[in-house]
Amino acid sequence: MTEIQRPGALYQQVAAAIREAILKGEFAPGAPLPSEAQLIERYKVSRPTVRNAVAALRAEGLIEVRHGKGSFVRSDGQPSVTLDRRVSRTSEGRFVMPNGAVWDEAEEPTPYRSHTTTATGQLLELGAEEALFGCDRLLTDPASGTRAMHRTLIPFEVAEEIPLLAEAPDQRPASAYWLLTQAGHKLWWSETVRARMPLPDERTALQLPDATPILHLARVTHGTSGRPLILEELRVGADRAELAYRITADKEPARRARG
Repeated sequence: MTEIQRPGALYQQVAAAIREAILKGEFAPGAPLPSEAQLIERYKVSRPTVRNAVAALRAEGLIEVRHGKGSFVRSDGQPSVTLDRRVSRTSEGRFVMPNGAVWDEAEEPTPYRSHTTTATGQLLELGAEEALFGCDRLLTDPASGTRAMHRTLIPFEVAEEIPLLAEAPDQRPASAYWLLTQAGHKLWWSETVRARMPLPDERTALQLPDATPILHLARVTHGTSGRPLILEELRVGADRAELAYRITADKEPARRARG
């Protein structure tokens, strides 16, 4: 029996006691939490109190519920997938994505027409409501089951210069890069990463446990004079993936001599 003698609502006291047991290793990562009956007996409280305590710990991300199996202590192990964010080129000039062979397409790609939002317009250096070609992909890693959502956005003005992009906005990024270089662009890329809580449709599509943030990556392909040409967005559960980058040193700009 564990005495509950702490300030706060009773369910919060039970949640604190379970949390302490998890942090001390009594309930190991990945292991099932004791049943409701066992927790009731251990803490000498009612069933609603135990359920509210477990719900609070789910909201914190310490516990996940596996349907038909019960509540489990969330694992703190290594991410299932490492995403190498390099872009490489072959001797023939074709582009290669290091993780290109990792992902399977869970569904057929969905091409569509759209418009810039405040966020996408800022990244593409376009105003509001500028026309875009878009394509959404739902990807899966066959080894771990990790899911990712990939979106490509191509401004109409870019597609007008390269008709194949307008005819096939659902092609993979490496192919789009090739088309841009064939049109005379020397490409470089910028990328930002942020963590945020998922929207309901993202949580469903990515099959995320409770209280799990996503990593939201935004990659812009730049062409001649630094002009943004394509925006890609990748969303993946932060509990399943980590990102790897190769960092090189740029030359420091020459300083002007003082007169």
